Amino acid sequence: MQMNPFSRTAARSLIAAAAALTCLAAEAATIKIQSRDPAGYGFNDPTPVKPVGGNMGTTLGEQRMNVYRHVADVWASKLESDVEITVSAGWENLACTATTATLGSAGAWNIWILEEPGQEPTLYPQALANKLIGENLSEGQPDDGSGYGNVDIKTQFNARLGQPDCLAGSPFYLGLDGNNGDEVDFAATLLHELGHGLGFSVLGVSTSSGNRVYGYPSIWERFMYDNTAKKTWLQMSAAERKASAINPLQLAWTGPRTVAGASMLASLPVVKSASPAGTVPTAPYTPSVFGPAVPSTGKLGVLAVIATQAGELGPGCSPFNAANVAAAKGKVPIISRGGCPFTQKVKNAQDAGAVAVVLANNVAGSFAPGGADSSVRIPSVGVTQEDGATLKAAVAAAKPYGTRSAPGQVTASLAIDPNRKAGADLAGRPLLYTPNPLVGGSSVSHFDVSASPNLLMEPSINDDLTLEVTPPKDLTLPLLKDLGW
Repeated sequence: MQMNPFSRTAARSLIAAAAALTCLAAEAATIKIQSRDPAGYGFNDPTPVKPVGGNMGTTLGEQRMNVYRHVADVWASKLESDVEITVSAGWENLACTATTATLGSAGAWNIWILEEPGQEPTLYPQALANKLIGENLSEGQPDDGSGYGNVDIKTQFNARLGQPDCLAGSPFYLGLDGNNGDEVDFAATLLHELGHGLGFSVLGVSTSSGNRVYGYPSIWERFMYDNTAKKTWLQMSAAERKASAINPLQLAWTGPRTVAGASMLASLPVVKSASPAGTVPTAPYTPSVFGPAVPSTGKLGVLAVIATQAGELGPGCSPFNAANVAAAKGKVPIISRGGCPFTQKVKNAQDAGAVAVVLANNVAGSFAPGGADSSVRIPSVGVTQEDGATLKAAVAAAKPYGTRSAPGQVTASLAIDPNRKAGADLAGRPLLYTPNPLVGGSSVSHFDVSASPNLLMEPSINDDLTLEVTPPKDLTLPLLKDLGW
């Protein structure tokens, strides 16, 4: 990523741009895709393919470009700019194994410092800076030798995805209809990544240290408010920004358009528990993406705690022994994350006779239990590490309130908190992704995974996404509008 200092005087910065924009509305954006692939590779791959999901290309390379063009047109129809947005696009052999893979990435390739009335000089991604100034700021600048040194956004995606040694059996789905099945929906993935390149990312801040790499704040920091520190990132020291980046469920986005759009978020689903030992706080949950759908209300079952078994990779990873079968049968075991897939934990609990499972995080923050296993027939939900510990403690505390033959029990049910939104703070402001420990490249620059419905700019591409970027489907465009788009 390059740092291109913006050296214009204040009279030619956003003061002049704002005056111009009051006189003439910007046109719909134009996005130009520049391929950097060599002959026979990537966009030029001649491998014959059949049309799929509305993509009528007849070669692999043609279908790839068709998806790029389709997604670029989605963004172009939503944005306004008199300056063409340029995207350098390429396919590369990115890191992967048979079970994991880097799908791709994108980001603003050039960053500019803009001056504004009442604000200290601020970092902007080039596409947005161009829109605000009304001209291509990198035009005429010498190239850095790469051939794409002056573009707005650089993207790269994994050309080997789906091969035996690269997330075997899960290639990119190149249809345009979202019917990707077990394949990775390339259109949704690209829509997400171009969102980052357009500005959906903190710029110039090391989230591991909180330091501003170039010495200037980014426009992103203006709208980040930490409910614990009660400060925006603009007001924080580097140490405070570092702490905020790993402060789960406490970093909110305050941009007015996004906050207004957050009314689309569903009411917060919670686990409510009745205990003879006293009140147990409600625990917000995220339903697992596998297994049967979780009802929004109704009895879940009696909670249970299982013991760690000798030699297992993690809690619930091995078939339950006799003691754990007795504890889980007909009940809802609380099983901590770690050691094996969520589906394996739930399947083992199911085989032991459990009626549902509560999966507790093993680090701070919310999470969405993922995976796929058609043999899982019981529901499961994910709760935070703190709430998991609270529920386990409630089970232990309830035992003395029973009888000699039947210890006291904690009964859990599912409910909706009408006063809270899933993925928002108490003030209704959307939350940013701040897990602890830090996830480099993802923390702070995404919506939190607790949002419901799932949002395009969460750190994972969920199967229920569409190519919509506005409410009532999504909040990405309102956030970009908060930045200046």
